[in-house]
Amino acid sequence: MTNPARAVPSRLHYAWIVLGITFLTLLVTAGVRATPSVLIVPLQHAFGWSTATISLAISINLLLFGALGPIGAAMMQRFGIRRIALCALGLVGGAVTLSNFMVAPWQMFLTWGLLVGAGCGGLGSVLGATVVTRWFVARRGLAMGIVTSSSAAGQLIFLPLLAAVAGDGTWQRAVWVVAAAVGLTFAAVVALLPERPSDIGIGPYGATAEPPRRAAAANPLLVAGAVLGRCVRSRDYWILSVSFLICGASANGLVGTHLIPFCLDNGIPPVRGAGLLAAMGTFSIVGTAMSGWLSDRYDCRMLLLVYFASRGLSLFYLPFSDFSVYTLSLFATFYGLDWLATAPPIMRIITDKFGKTDAPVVFGWLFVGHQIGAASIAFLAGALRSDLGTYFLPFMISGLLCFAAALMSLWIGAPRGADPRGVEATA
Repeated sequence: MTNPARAVPSRLHYAWIVLGITFLTLLVTAGVRATPSVLIVPLQHAFGWSTATISLAISINLLLFGALGPIGAAMMQRFGIRRIALCALGLVGGAVTLSNFMVAPWQMFLTWGLLVGAGCGGLGSVLGATVVTRWFVARRGLAMGIVTSSSAAGQLIFLPLLAAVAGDGTWQRAVWVVAAAVGLTFAAVVALLPERPSDIGIGPYGATAEPPRRAAAANPLLVAGAVLGRCVRSRDYWILSVSFLICGASANGLVGTHLIPFCLDNGIPPVRGAGLLAAMGTFSIVGTAMSGWLSDRYDCRMLLLVYFASRGLSLFYLPFSDFSVYTLSLFATFYGLDWLATAPPIMRIITDKFGKTDAPVVFGWLFVGHQIGAASIAFLAGALRSDLGTYFLPFMISGLLCFAAALMSLWIGAPRGADPRGVEATA
């Protein structure tokens, strides 16, 4: 590819452009993954499928999204960020396009479950972590906060649009919108995403030169397995794994999947429910970016304590609210601010404990637990809703789990020989 840095003003480091392309890629990926939650009600009307059936397809998607994370990170080390990103986007775009023609549940399991889950899994959980560790030496916490907020931004942009487009019964229109967005993102990656800083003659942001490359192993599966073998001996790894599992259960699995039908149960139409998720996305962008800034300066363990406790309170609050404009706005504010705020402090902790090279793969393994929690609650909440006619119990279970995760954050050990607030706190 030609050198895209030549078109950028010299005072702007190209790492921020790369971060922007990564943000766009993950934003569209988040929009793709959020689409089935908008389609739950239209698909019920079109085909008569139950909430449990549709939730099973979403659970497959969520599980694969996490399960392929560590392999995706290792493949990026072996084959390159750019190549893996293009392959994953191509798979997602093809699967989304094919889903326009589905008429049976197994076809939804194949397209939105298996193929979209696999494609998004090669990107969403590890792309941001890999880009940040490769392109940034300074401001890593801030960069991770920005790129993590892409998930909320994707919901902010896509959910109201898709809900409005699918609201008249033509759910295929929403799917075509998503497919077009994936195609445009593919073109942006082709044009603007170099593999490494050295490929365009610069060093990472905050460094004068790129560190020497470590030879990549021939087999990404062996790389992922070797990293797992090193980190499972750490108690902190298991604490973070369980905490991230709870994070996924209380975020993507419950609220991200079932908030729109939960609102519909309480007299809120789907477009307004999607608007609520979009409002949460607005606050999440602010909260996640701020969390990245805070994780560069303060004890990340205490940040996790606050985030999980706040989330638990929010989940307990919603079922007892009257679903008025005021109470829903209150929920959107407090839940939205810490919806994705856990990722930057967790990434800072694993970078400090396991090193820059292994950190993206470790994050990928942690994300496996995150998505196991998300997939489990996504299916469980749908099944309980079908059996009991209410989402009350899933919200109570998730709230209790969040309080448990808040307490567990106190057991994480401080990095040896380092200020727990992070590198920049001691500068």
